[in-house]
Amino acid sequence: MTEREKMINGELYNDKDTELVQMRKEARLLTEEFNKTSIENLEKRTKILRKLLGGCGENIYIEPTFNCDYGKNIYVGENFYANYNCVFLDVCEIRIGKNCFVAPQVGLYTATHPIDPVERCEKGLEYGKPITIGDNCWIGGHATINPGVTLGNNVVVASGAVVTKSFGDNVVIGGNPARVLKEIK
Repeated sequence: MTEREKMINGELYNDKDTELVQMRKEARLLTEEFNKTSIENLEKRTKILRKLLGGCGENIYIEPTFNCDYGKNIYVGENFYANYNCVFLDVCEIRIGKNCFVAPQVGLYTATHPIDPVERCEKGLEYGKPITIGDNCWIGGHATINPGVTLGNNVVVASGAVVTKSFGDNVVIGGNPARVLKEIK
């Protein structure tokens, strides 16, 4: 298996691999261009996003600054909005449904590292776990979604929440670690 295949499959991989280094460089150049493009040129911004992301629906809008590792592992549905300063670390897939809103400074982190210091520090290995967010979700400001989390449909994540586990449909979650605060009828 290539390092890229290992990465996508959630296995230990070496991020110094030539292909991965090149892919990250391409993503950084696209996000740099996106982040510098004027609000008066929405067509160009959208074109850059469509080139950067793995897939997206209609009516997507992301406020600068936006940063990601690869871009190609991010898939967003129709009517997607992300506010300022979001970071999506997409070593594994990030899949976001339709009609979702992401507040400022939200972090979606699929990347993680081994606990073993030899693997992490000496060998420089890492791995990831995918993140899936259902339809009609709202992620509050400064929320952090950790590797491997799945959120169902109609989930609201309170500002500042640290989401370390998965949750089903129709709930408001918050806290550190996040827990169900309220069910949505």
